[in-house]
Amino acid sequence: MSPKHVLITGGAGFIGSNAAAFYLRQGSHVTILDNFSRIGSGLNASWLKKVSHADRLTIIKGDVRKPTVVLQKVVKKASLVLHLAGQVAVTTSIQNQVADFDSNAFGTLSMLETVRKYGNNPVFIYSSTNKVYGGLEGISTKDIATRYVFRNLRFGINENQPLDFHSPYGCSKGAADQYVRDYHRIFNMNTIVFRQSCIYGPHQFGVEDQGWLAWFIISLLRNKPLTIYGTGKQVRDVLYIDDLLHAYDRASSNIKKTKGQIYNIGGGILNTISVWNEFRPILEKLFNTQLSATFSPQRLGDQPIYVSDIRKAARDFGWKPTISFKKGILLLHAWIMENQRLFTSL
Repeated sequence: MSPKHVLITGGAGFIGSNAAAFYLRQGSHVTILDNFSRIGSGLNASWLKKVSHADRLTIIKGDVRKPTVVLQKVVKKASLVLHLAGQVAVTTSIQNQVADFDSNAFGTLSMLETVRKYGNNPVFIYSSTNKVYGGLEGISTKDIATRYVFRNLRFGINENQPLDFHSPYGCSKGAADQYVRDYHRIFNMNTIVFRQSCIYGPHQFGVEDQGWLAWFIISLLRNKPLTIYGTGKQVRDVLYIDDLLHAYDRASSNIKKTKGQIYNIGGGILNTISVWNEFRPILEKLFNTQLSATFSPQRLGDQPIYVSDIRKAARDFGWKPTISFKKGILLLHAWIMENQRLFTSL
């Protein structure tokens, strides 16, 4: 059964706007809360106003760090809260650590308290990150022709990997991650943590610091130079947005099993790609040209390889990705090309 009312913080962002459209199609009433600080959030909100069943959509300009009476009333009637609001880039966190902490750690604690005090124990899903595992320096890798690979991890990183917050972003998201988990243990709230890998898809206004698949395509569309930080052999597992939304839905529908749990959510071992050496040939085919890039030193806190072990999600709520990275990249490229006008002013 679809949730009657869904509250999405950061709901005008990439994941949030797709989630809003998804739950509107499911028959839910949806309220999004957003401070509209993110590039593209206004455009996503305009799109949402035109989707099917937009009459069940409410958009509130606000901030989770400053809960209002209006937010309290929305929380009271919500049966599902997707907490997606926050600062999203490691590089930005290094430039302004206090703002990063305020947005991610304090913002999440503030939202948890609002839900605890005024909610009727809705399902509360937090969008965490693989960056809580740090640089993974203790895991053995090897360098092959086009990528790095794990020597001994057949399925990738599972939820038992020790936490190792690296970078202010890792610290702020990691602190929030643990607060969300502990609010189940201490206050019996229906919380779930998703430690997400690279999510991509339509309505993603990727920038150099975050959303790299979209950023590369947008940059090539706009004839902007590309910079690769590191060797280009870094590997990520990538997950198409539709698969993430189904994970949210299945996890919330199985709350008796999933409450208080943490899940690594990404494309898994079958949907991995190196950020340049393996992505470049795909881009060259899409744009029918040979590509070059400038190389710069690896960024602080970067992981040479990260792949989510998604088997716990499969066991607990029967989820696995259905859209291959090759198909997903084609879908993302098609959306960007069909909506070129959206990127002319970025």
